[in-house]
Amino acid sequence: MSPKMLFWVPTLLRLALILLAAMVPGYFFGKTVGLVAALIAVCALVILQLGYLWRLSQWLDNPDSRLSDASGIWTDIFSRLYKLRREDEHNRQQLNEWLTRFRQAMSLLPDGVVIMDDVLFLEWCNAAAEQHLGLSNERDKGMRVTNLIRSPHFIDYLILGRYEQPLTLSLRDRKLIVHIIPFENRRQILVTHDATESERIERMRRDFIANASHELRTPLTVINGFLEIAQADAGLAKETRQAHLKLMVEQGKRMQNLVEDMLALTRLESVEYPLRPEPVRMAALMEQVYQEARALSGGRHEITLEMDGPDISGSLEELRSAFGNLASNAVRYTPDGGRIRLSWRLGEDGPRFAVSDTGIGIRPEHIGRLTERFYRVDKSRSRETRGTGLGLAIVKHVLLRHGAQLDIDSTPGQGSTFTARFPMRSAIVATPQLETSG
Repeated sequence: MSPKMLFWVPTLLRLALILLAAMVPGYFFGKTVGLVAALIAVCALVILQLGYLWRLSQWLDNPDSRLSDASGIWTDIFSRLYKLRREDEHNRQQLNEWLTRFRQAMSLLPDGVVIMDDVLFLEWCNAAAEQHLGLSNERDKGMRVTNLIRSPHFIDYLILGRYEQPLTLSLRDRKLIVHIIPFENRRQILVTHDATESERIERMRRDFIANASHELRTPLTVINGFLEIAQADAGLAKETRQAHLKLMVEQGKRMQNLVEDMLALTRLESVEYPLRPEPVRMAALMEQVYQEARALSGGRHEITLEMDGPDISGSLEELRSAFGNLASNAVRYTPDGGRIRLSWRLGEDGPRFAVSDTGIGIRPEHIGRLTERFYRVDKSRSRETRGTGLGLAIVKHVLLRHGAQLDIDSTPGQGSTFTARFPMRSAIVATPQLETSG
C-alpha cells in the first residue's frame, strides 16, 4: 500500500466509527438525534485536529521546543518533523564545523583573502588581508571595499572588471599583487600577495650582478690596458714595466679576493654545506686575529686585545673569517693614530666578540644595510681601502649559521662597535677534574 493510502486509512476508519456510533442513537431515538450525535462527533474530531494544527504552528515558531505526544496520523507527522529537525541540526553543525575549518585555514595562509558580494561589500577577510589592506573584519564587515581601500588604481581595477591579469599595487609601504576571482553568482574573492620581500631579493640580485660585474671589470681593465701597452711597445723602461707589473699583481689579487669571497658566501648560503661544529680554542683564534690586525695596521693604530671568555663550539675557519673581517674593517676605516680594541668576553646571555674603534663612524641610515652585498657607505673611500664589499655579508651569514647575531653601534666622527653575540649553548664550559689521593 502506498504512503498516501496509509495516510488516509486512519482518517477513514475514524469517520466510519463516527457514523456507526451515530446510527445507535438514531435507531433508538430517531434520525434527528442520530444526525445531531454524528455532527457533535465530527465537530469533536475537527476540534481535535485543529488542536494538533495549533500545536504544530506553535512548534514551527519555536523549533527548539518539544512537541507533545499525539495520536493517529499526527504521531507519524510529528515523528517525521523531529527527524527532519535532527537532520537539519546535524547539517548545520557540520556546516559550522566546515566553515570554522575554512576560516582557520584561510587565516593561516600567507596571502590575503577577502570575500565580497556582487556590489563589493565586505563579507569576510583573513588576517593577512587585514595586514595587507588595512582592513578589520569586525569593524569593516558590511562596508563597501572601495570606501575602505582608497587607491585609484585599485578602484579602477574593481570597476572595470578586467580580472584576467592581476594588479600590482603599492599600498601601505608594500608591493601587493591583487587578483579578483569571481565565484558563485553574487560573490567575488579578492586575493592579495605580498611581493615586497621577493622584490627586495630580486633587487639585491640585480644589484649583486651589477656590482660584481663592476668590481671585476675595473681590475680587468687595468690588467688588459697594461698588457696592451706591453704588447705594443717592447721598449718600456724597466721602472715603468715594474710599476705596471706591480699594479697588475695588485689588481689580480683584488679579483682573486673578490672571487674567493663570492665563493665563500655561496658556501655559507648553501644547504649542501651544513655547519660541522667542533671545539674552537678561542685564545688561539683571538691571538691570530689580533696579529693579523696589527700586520694590516703596520703600526698606524693602537690595537689592544682583551680575552676573558670560554671556548665555543663552531667552525674554526668560518669564525676566523668573520672575526678577521670585523677586525680588518676597523683598521681600514680608522684614521692613523686611532685606537682599536678587540675583546672576547662571556656576557649574561652568552659569549660575545666585539671590535671597537675610534674611526669615522657610520650614519644611522646606513647601519641597516651594511650587511648587504657590495653595499658601501662611501664608494670612493671603499676603493681606497681595497675592500671587496662582501666582508660584512660574510660575517652575517657566519653568525647566522652559529645561531649568533651582529649588533652595530656607531656615532659619526667618533667610532663604531661591532658585537657578535653568541648563544649561551655555544659555550664550552670546562668541567673541573676531581683530584684523587693515592
